[in-house]
Amino acid sequence: MKKLLFFDCETTGLDPKLNDIIQFAYIIDIDGEVKEEGNIFMQPFSYDNVSQKALDINRSTIDKIKTYQSSYDGYKQIINVFNKYIDKYDKNDRFSPAGYNVGFDREFLQQFFLKHNNKFCWGYVDYNAIDPMPILRMLTLKGSLKMSNHKLITACENFKIPINTHDALSDIRATRELTYKLMEDYLK
Repeated sequence: MKKLLFFDCETTGLDPKLNDIIQFAYIIDIDGEVKEEGNIFMQPFSYDNVSQKALDINRSTIDKIKTYQSSYDGYKQIINVFNKYIDKYDKNDRFSPAGYNVGFDREFLQQFFLKHNNKFCWGYVDYNAIDPMPILRMLTLKGSLKMSNHKLITACENFKIPINTHDALSDIRATRELTYKLMEDYLK
């Protein structure tokens, strides 16, 4: 059984140790079927390092994120979702993380767990990442695909996939569709 966790984070900056997740969007994909999707908004763990540039990109404000649930309540919500699909005590039962430039989001998720005194993020998520961006880069290098850059919006425009950029749920829905399209069209 293939369990994929497509996820995307909107954050208060680029440093996972200093900055925090304010939006965590996810799609639970088991054997190619969407079992659940969601959008969890939360306040940052700390307001000390909130970047105005990050807020501008996310189309957010301090006042807006202050209306979100606490970081801890967001953490509990994420854990509850994960526990529905993963037995964290079974080392063979893990999500493969999936997303666009998913390494960025994985680092934020790991730091998010650590900030909540939980060292066991990888009890839910393994290291076998699924990321369409390197595939797009290889196809471009090979000449099979012509793209001016490898941003998610550019890839979505190229493959005619709808997206509302910098909204984590829209980004992850588009990433999932792009991933399956690449597998169908190029990875047979």
